[in-house]
Amino acid sequence: MTSLPAPKALAQTISTIGTDQFAPQLHRWLAATCSFDNFAIIAFFHANNPQVLMTHARDSRVFERIDSHYVKGAYLLDPFYGLHKNKAAEGLYRLADIAPDQFQRNAYFKSYYANTTLTDELAFFTRLSPETSITVCLGRDATTASRFSPKDQTAAQTVTPVVNALVQKTWAGLKPETDKEPEDVIEHLRQQLSDHRSIRLSPRQAQVSLLILQGHSSISIGLTLGISPQTVKVLRKQLYRKCQISSQGELYHLIAPYLA
Repeated sequence: MTSLPAPKALAQTISTIGTDQFAPQLHRWLAATCSFDNFAIIAFFHANNPQVLMTHARDSRVFERIDSHYVKGAYLLDPFYGLHKNKAAEGLYRLADIAPDQFQRNAYFKSYYANTTLTDELAFFTRLSPETSITVCLGRDATTASRFSPKDQTAAQTVTPVVNALVQKTWAGLKPETDKEPEDVIEHLRQQLSDHRSIRLSPRQAQVSLLILQGHSSISIGLTLGISPQTVKVLRKQLYRKCQISSQGELYHLIAPYLA
């Protein structure tokens, strides 16, 4: 792909709004504006699995399992999905700034995220409606094995309002491919474990299990749920005992198949 000056690339992006060429042109413009190794556009919904609108990477490992693992349930542990779930304000977010305090130590990171070779991520977050949002992700991976500098982040921050406006204009009417009734993730997980493993967790235990897998420490879980870290430790012991496990890795491999 021939590189274009940023203003010309932006003009071409605007000219493709509402067409199937918009996503590639958005990538082209941002590549002329910011420095990154990989690119993804993902739509999140209230009651459906995410929809991958575009990916681009020089290293095939980055998105190798996005359809087989991420879309089918691992997204529930992604901090960027948390922006959608928590109704965050539109803007630019860096993974390191929004990830739970033990994100890089959790089983999701070790078994899924680390295999992507990603070293850093920035995401333009746009909310289309109360039920739908889109993240345009810029990533660094093993291609350069680097992280975004303050200069990189400033460049991305400068164009954030433009990215948000373009995304809003193109995908304002985006809907999931199939209509589904909203389902409570915690209740779904409890039902799946009961049906398939005869493990009967309380709502609070199931809630704690999901927060553990997202990378929250006992202190962070306590702050999230409004309970003491000591109470979290008790719930964690009860959870491990019911599941007959002794580590976070075992918890991940037990629960991950039932997240979707």
